[in-house]
Amino acid sequence: MHVFEVLGDSVRRRLLELLADGERTSGDLTSVIRAEVGISQPAVSQHLRVLREHGLARVRPEGTRRLYAVDRRGLREVEHWLERFREPYRQDEEIPPVQGRPTG
Repeated sequence: MHVFEVLGDSVRRRLLELLADGERTSGDLTSVIRAEVGISQPAVSQHLRVLREHGLARVRPEGTRRLYAVDRRGLREVEHWLERFREPYRQDEEIPPVQGRPTG
């Protein structure tokens, strides 16, 4: 599975969004996703496993808890792919803002 296929899933993207602010427990992630999407704890665990296997998330045990975080090394493939699209904008014009996202 290519990194963009991994990111093509809305649940996995949401998990990464939740992790963007820092480490979170698997229980916390499951609670949020279950409330928002209504999927089971095993389904959330499966999505977290896919993120780990593709280098987009990492996990570390702390006592009985498992703490997840974004693995920024896995995002390098995405950044590298996007880089070729950024260059023309640097030379000719500013990158247009994405609707709903802050600029700058």
